[in-house]
Amino acid sequence: MISRRLAVKGGVATLAAKLGGTALERRAAAREARFEAAFPPEGEILDVTFNGNSVPVHAVVRGVGPDLILIHGASGSSREFTFDMIDRLSDRYRCIAFDRPGLGYTGHTDPRYAAVFSSEAESPAEQAALLATAYAKIGTLKGDGRAPLVLGHSFGGTVALAWGLDQPARALILLAAASNRWKGGLGPLYALNASAPGGALAVPLLTATVSIDRLRSITEGIFAPDAMPDGYFAHVGAQLILRRDGLRSNARQVNGLKPHVLAMERRYRDLSLPVEMVHGTADTIVPVDIHANVLIDMLPNGNLTLLDGIGHMPHHADPEAVVAAIDRAAARS
Repeated sequence: MISRRLAVKGGVATLAAKLGGTALERRAAAREARFEAAFPPEGEILDVTFNGNSVPVHAVVRGVGPDLILIHGASGSSREFTFDMIDRLSDRYRCIAFDRPGLGYTGHTDPRYAAVFSSEAESPAEQAALLATAYAKIGTLKGDGRAPLVLGHSFGGTVALAWGLDQPARALILLAAASNRWKGGLGPLYALNASAPGGALAVPLLTATVSIDRLRSITEGIFAPDAMPDGYFAHVGAQLILRRDGLRSNARQVNGLKPHVLAMERRYRDLSLPVEMVHGTADTIVPVDIHANVLIDMLPNGNLTLLDGIGHMPHHADPEAVVAAIDRAAARS
């Protein structure tokens, strides 16, 4: 039997936990509001009907010429490309940079993926299908009727591959793309945040407490061994990933990626369209020997450019090589 003293003590502890949780959620919500005020959408929020749901999709559209879709990687947003890359391309391509589902200002393909206590997330194929649907809406209004070039970086490269497998495309450009199977998992933080309990309990704590200095340090690590460009952190809005839904979405998508990659591997030989790949030899996040060097032998129409000593961000470390790859893809298609 529980004594009255223990019962009262337990009730106080429960009340304290609830009050602490409420304060934590308030702090998390306040930080999210500040982050969104500092880094608002740079483009248009499209209302896209997908599988019977109304989904907001954020798209930045700039430039003239053949359509070039730009798909960012994990923890990112379309700001990855508005920092520098679009300015290099918009004189001859109509650049369309999307926020992927659950990240930036794009919603989820299905409401269940937004659930707090869950571990489900959009597959690369679902993400590609949503963005292709959004692109069709843009194309109907302004496009030239031709299939687009599709570029993806890192996880965005996986989505670009899924686009090429299932959606109309002229050619693919893959930058440090996660394309092939790897051994082991992706670390305890991804596993925790992707889990249902972690999404409900750990994520709000991270939103409320992770410092901007820590976020900057993490961002610098993504560039290693290359230096992060001046002005990048101030522009890219990495703070947006600290929002609770973004943290959950990112962790669930990344942690659940391997089964989708395994299924996609079996279909790569069917990709007859031109595929240009750019990968740094010093990339430790998506290692070239596990991904690009394996993928190139699976593609009937692929071309691989290796950048010696370059890390995971080739479009910043050697933008000229990436622009050249885009131009080759356009010419080959």
